[in-house]
Amino acid sequence: MVGFYQLSQAARWLRKRFESRAIILMYHSIANVGSDPWGLRVQASHFAEHLAVLRKHACPMSLQQLVQAQQKGNIPNRAVVVTFDDGYADNLYNAKPLLEKYNIPATIFVASGWIGKACEFWWDELDRLLLQPGRLPQTLDLNINDHIYHWDLGQAADYSEDDYRHYRYHNVWQSKPGSRLALYYSVWQLLRLLPQDQRQQAIEDIRVWAGAEPVARLTHRSLSVEELRSLEAGELIEIGAHTITHPFLSAHPAASQWAEIWQSKVQLEEIFDHPVTSFSYPHGDYTSETLRLVEEAGFRCACSIVAESAWKKSGRFQLPRFDVQDWSGAEFNKRLSQWFHH
Repeated sequence: MVGFYQLSQAARWLRKRFESRAIILMYHSIANVGSDPWGLRVQASHFAEHLAVLRKHACPMSLQQLVQAQQKGNIPNRAVVVTFDDGYADNLYNAKPLLEKYNIPATIFVASGWIGKACEFWWDELDRLLLQPGRLPQTLDLNINDHIYHWDLGQAADYSEDDYRHYRYHNVWQSKPGSRLALYYSVWQLLRLLPQDQRQQAIEDIRVWAGAEPVARLTHRSLSVEELRSLEAGELIEIGAHTITHPFLSAHPAASQWAEIWQSKVQLEEIFDHPVTSFSYPHGDYTSETLRLVEEAGFRCACSIVAESAWKKSGRFQLPRFDVQDWSGAEFNKRLSQWFHH
């Protein structure tokens, strides 16, 4: 006999299967760059193709419109929301003109501590230091909290132009042991959980070790205050908060999480002189306590990176999103159709 739990689960699946659902898309950067270990970049030509698909085959709407429709239980058929994380300057120069051309709204979540900084996001600087062609010293030692972390690069000390061209679009989490990408991923895993000051010190130590200059690539820079205001100008773009320093929130105590969440909201509201009501979790990382803090901070909604469609039962502070890669319009259309049946 099928138990009550199994029946209720089946009923829930059927309701979700046949009720209107929305797709929330997650982009980061619209640019063509040399290496992309995290798959964050989409070429402008492909982004234009994606928007053409949305205009033809979907119902584009803003994040706040979706939240309102969700609360009323009337999500439009094939609703799609476009979002961006981090706050790359190319969101203004490459993404916004195309969003305006196709009249498609977007929410751009900005890590407020990087606004106007003459440096790259830390994961990009690590790419600049470790994943560019050339030779690095044979061993790397980092002193963090009086503990020495050691890496022996072996053959990975040499990284030729051919290696670079071959591996520049490979995902680091699938890297071959002993490779330069594996070195990057190992160091990244260590730095990602550190407080910002310790992480920045480690980056500076790696920069000195690599003999590199502290010069940010223009292709990877974040928005300035003036650019951020220009980005929001008009009717299409909503600016949301993405913490201050882009931490893994679950790795930090509640007081630190609150400071990251609340102060990012305050800093953005000081720039725009109006409420900032949308939030996204850096790395999609949060705990139940994080959810409570985001709601207490006064946000109306928050986005995760759980790859599911959104429907009326989706948690307002756990809205799912699908990560978009540098696909052609045809491939994007195929993925979109699959997601609507996810």
